[in-house]
Amino acid sequence: MEKTAHAEASGDHGPHTSGPFALSPDGEKALTDILSRYPNKQAACIPVLHLCQDELGWVSPGVIDFVADKLDLSTAHVQGVVTFYTLFNQKPVGKHQVWVCRTLSCALRGSEEIIAHCEKKLGVHVGHTTKDGKITLRTAECLASCGTAPMMQVDKDYHENLTLKEVDVILDRLRS
Repeated sequence: MEKTAHAEASGDHGPHTSGPFALSPDGEKALTDILSRYPNKQAACIPVLHLCQDELGWVSPGVIDFVADKLDLSTAHVQGVVTFYTLFNQKPVGKHQVWVCRTLSCALRGSEEIIAHCEKKLGVHVGHTTKDGKITLRTAECLASCGTAPMMQVDKDYHENLTLKEVDVILDRLRS
């Protein structure tokens, strides 16, 4: 009696359920494609976790069980992968994730000011999600864009050479 991610998103138990997980039909096709590209199931662990996270929004305990079962891995192994990589959300997050780089290059060019500005504008501290559920604010140790500091990543898009005015435009667009 597993629910699909679609059923979860439609409100059966809310999008942040931690119960059983199953991929949508399109997700199952993508899983088959992923498995065909790797020499063994264990090697596909990270891409399969990304696939599941893309459907649910986070890696729930149900996702960990699902991935372990599909890849013939222990849940401890899958949990170890999830906890090692910061790209995996271990709790529900906002519709958009804003990562502000705070490595030395960005810090020297104003990332601390950008972080403080984001916290004030969004009304949340780093690591939290806005009350409307739209934005989760995070920091990263390095987003590999040192030559264009300060920068932040919004979902999968980079925004570089930031000013506070540009940050306002980006955040306002995310909130609308």
